[in-house]
Formats: sequence, structure tokens, C-alpha cells
Amino acid sequence: MKSGDAGFITTTVEKALTWARSNSIWPLTFGLACCAIEMMSVQASRLDVSRFGSEVFRNSPRQSDLMIVAGTVTKKMAPRLKRLYDEMPYPKYVIAMGVCVIQGGPYVKGYSVVLGVDKVVPVDVYVPGCPPTPEALTYGIVTLQEKIRGETDR
Repeated sequence: MKSGDAGFITTTVEKALTWARSNSIWPLTFGLACCAIEMMSVQASRLDVSRFGSEVFRNSPRQSDLMIVAGTVTKKMAPRLKRLYDEMPYPKYVIAMGVCVIQGGPYVKGYSVVLGVDKVVPVDVYVPGCPPTPEALTYGIVTLQEKIRGETDR
């Protein structure tokens, strides 16, 4: 500590708001298939996603800023997914969880499956796997927090 320092932490208001926004992500309850079971388990006591500020999954898009798309997106479900995304307040983020969401997975030759949710809504973080582990989703949430803060040290 220098002689002129009074022990104050200084930062810009923008950095403080960005830090607060990155540590209070409210996910939307949106599970479509088997990946949703893994998404639910991140709230259990073993992983406890509440330590990252994402403790309560919201049931209304107007109260959430993160959509975790977990499961196969069909062409019939795609307009509803887009509508929910459009109803979310800004800033809003999307995590694509599972290979079915990312590229169609084992249903890639199916006529009714959307081959990548990024054709419907913009995706910020991809979490691959079939199904991805809860730890992978936790890593995806941490990656999203770093993206919100603008950190690029990884």
C-alpha cells in the first residue's frame, strides 16, 4: 500500500454493473428432452449452481436473462422457442446444451429436427455432449459469466 492510498477500491460504474450482471444470471426453465435432467441436477447440493448467482430457474421469460436450450429442438417447437427468446428482456443470453441442440445429434436425418438451434436464436455458449454432464453445464455458465465480463484470459 502506498502512502497516498486510503484503502479504497476504485472502479468504474460500468465495470461494477457488468460484474453484478454476470453474477446474477437468471435461467429460464426450458428443458425439451434428456438433457433437461442433467440441467436440473446442477441445482442439487453437489454442484449448487447458486454459488454462481443462478440459483432459481424462472418460469417466465420476462423474469429471466438466460435460456438454456436443453434437448432436441423440432421444427414445430422452433417458433415457440423464438417467441420465448423475444419475450426475454435485454441483455439476454443462450446456452445450447447437448449435441441434439447444437447439430441434431442422432436425429440429424430426421425431417422434423432443427439442425442447430443457432438457426433459430443466437447462441453464446455451446456445451457439447450426449447428454452433457452437469459439470459441463457449470463450466458453460462460468464461461458465459466470463463472456459477459469481457474476460479473454482463457
